[in-house]
Amino acid sequence: MSPRYRVNFNTMIFLVILQGAAVVLFCHWYIQLTPCESPPPQRKVHVLLLSSWRSGSSFLGQVFSQHPSVFYLMEPGWHVWTRVQKSGARLLRMAVRDCVRSLYQCDFSVMDAYLPEIHNMSSLFMWYQSRALCSPPICSITKRGQMSNHTQCRLKCDAQSLQKVEEACRLYSHVVLKETRFFELESLYPLLQDPNLDLRIVHLVRDPRAVMRSREESAKSFERDNAVVLEQRNVPSGEVQYKMMQEICRSHVRINERAVLKPPPFLKGRYKMVRYEDIARNPLKQISDIYDFVGLDLTDEMAEWIYKVTHGKGRGSRTESFQITSRSAADVSQAWRTALPHNKVKLVQEVCKGAMSLLGYKTVDSEKEQKRFDIDVLVPQEPYQFSWVSTKTQHPSKS
Repeated sequence: MSPRYRVNFNTMIFLVILQGAAVVLFCHWYIQLTPCESPPPQRKVHVLLLSSWRSGSSFLGQVFSQHPSVFYLMEPGWHVWTRVQKSGARLLRMAVRDCVRSLYQCDFSVMDAYLPEIHNMSSLFMWYQSRALCSPPICSITKRGQMSNHTQCRLKCDAQSLQKVEEACRLYSHVVLKETRFFELESLYPLLQDPNLDLRIVHLVRDPRAVMRSREESAKSFERDNAVVLEQRNVPSGEVQYKMMQEICRSHVRINERAVLKPPPFLKGRYKMVRYEDIARNPLKQISDIYDFVGLDLTDEMAEWIYKVTHGKGRGSRTESFQITSRSAADVSQAWRTALPHNKVKLVQEVCKGAMSLLGYKTVDSEKEQKRFDIDVLVPQEPYQFSWVSTKTQHPSKS
């Protein structure tokens, strides 16, 4: 009887081996269809940093860009606005929206319509402001956990293809785009309803008087954008800045009202308004809250970088207007009080009165009051209902 048992035992071993081989072959076949050796990656988060020019958006953009989990691009809509000549913001908003949608999906073929025929990564607007484009696998100059150096990046990382950019984009958990060319939320509704996107909107606002002061320092840089925002209308040169401030303030009101007072269901929980002045006063707390909103951790390295950048000396020079250098953020936020003549302050307050009330900025009634720093012009935000009388004509026709 022992030989029979031996045969059965051998047969059992053969069957076990055969079964193991079948499992290996099956796994090999299955992996070809769906890689299963690791759990599926976490779904990407898409963040739109929505702001206006000279509102501190370049700084907050860097707060995102320098984070090791973020793939960041600065103002892709710039390409649309500069490529399509003699047009207005209303006509271009859908083109900007569709460009943003493709970039969130790491599809850079959309840029072919707006870049020179022969192009590479350095053709992208302010590309070196993105740490992800200065880091592996695109460029070895910046290690994954380090802060990028824009100057070194421009010198050594510029020749990569957009295919490489796409490959890098897919490696990050968060894709963040900074954009100053949306003036209402409605054009973003298709993105908010797209099941392939997990879109969060961070809406950055700033005291209009501070914006006015900063815009005046860099007036030449905004001439093309001014024409697009003002729908190519012939506006007297002395009125352009105030007309622009009026449009900027109206856009902040439209955006905030839509998101807070009467949001559609798909917008709830996906919008956060932030005031630049709150960030300047308490940067680590405010930025930690923003990170929580979009699902990022405030690392020790990021906290140290944020503290250094916001606790420098002085307000920065005119030549540093578009650079992120170590400054006193609190001083920068109050610079308008001594630098902007009171007659201009009064005009800005007139065209932006409703927005200032809604967003929590107190008006000043005299030059003396303007320069008294013991008077706080930033008030706590409270529920406040406000509508522009002219919202029915948000985009005036050419006169």
